[in-house]
Amino acid sequence: MNTTAAQFPYPWQRCKIIHLVRHGQAMHNVEGDKNREALLSPHLFDAQLSPLGLQQVAKLRNDVHASGLLRRIELVVTSPLYRTMQTAIGVFGSESHEDGGNENFSVISALNCPQIMAVELCRDRLMDGEHDNMWNPDVREPEEEVAARMVQFMKWLWTRPEQEIVIVSHGIILQHILNVLGNDCHPTVRSNLCKRFGNCELRSVVIVDKSLIGADSQLCSPRDVAKENVLRKEVSS
Repeated sequence: MNTTAAQFPYPWQRCKIIHLVRHGQAMHNVEGDKNREALLSPHLFDAQLSPLGLQQVAKLRNDVHASGLLRRIELVVTSPLYRTMQTAIGVFGSESHEDGGNENFSVISALNCPQIMAVELCRDRLMDGEHDNMWNPDVREPEEEVAARMVQFMKWLWTRPEQEIVIVSHGIILQHILNVLGNDCHPTVRSNLCKRFGNCELRSVVIVDKSLIGADSQLCSPRDVAKENVLRKEVSS
C-alpha cells in the first residue's frame, strides 16, 4: 500500500463508524426464490423471518458478542418493517430474545443493550397502507427516489451524537447508502463495498464529515476498525 497517498488525518469528532446489516432471510425471500413476482405481493410486504432467518440472526448475535462489537455500539437504527426489527432486536437486543422472535418488541430500550430506533427513512421500497405517501400498489419506488431518500437519511444520521452506529435495513437500501457514501473511493473499493448483501451480512465502514473542507460526508474505510484506527483511510491494499 502507498501509505503517503492512503492516509489522511481527521478529527475523531468528525468521524462515525457505521455497521450495515441486512435482515435475515424472510418469508418473502423464500417465496421470491420460487417466483420473483412474489416479492411485489402486498401479502408479503411485511414478511417475518423464516426459520433459516432466525438461525442467521442467532449466528450473527454470537459473532457480535464474541467480537466485543456489542460493547462499542451506541445506537441501532432499523427499518420499521417486521423482518428488520426482528433482526435488530435478535442480534443487538437483550439476552432473553436471542432468537429474534420477540413479538411486541419490548426490548427496544432494554438495559445492557444499545438503544434500538425504528426510522422510516431507511425502510424498504414497498410499504402497505393508504396513508403511506411513498407506497404505490403497482409500481415500486423509483431508484432515483430511493437514492434521494438515502441522502436525506444520511444527513439525519450525521445529526446524531453517537459515533458508532448500526443500520439494520434491506439489501437495496444498504447498497444505496454505500453508493451515497462511496463517491470518493477507489473504483475497486467502491465495487467491493456496493456488491449485493447476503441475508444477515454485516459490513462495516468509517465515514468522515468533510463539510468544512468543501466536500460532502464521505466514506473513510471499508474495514471494521477500532476507534484508535479511525484516522487511517485505506483506498488500496
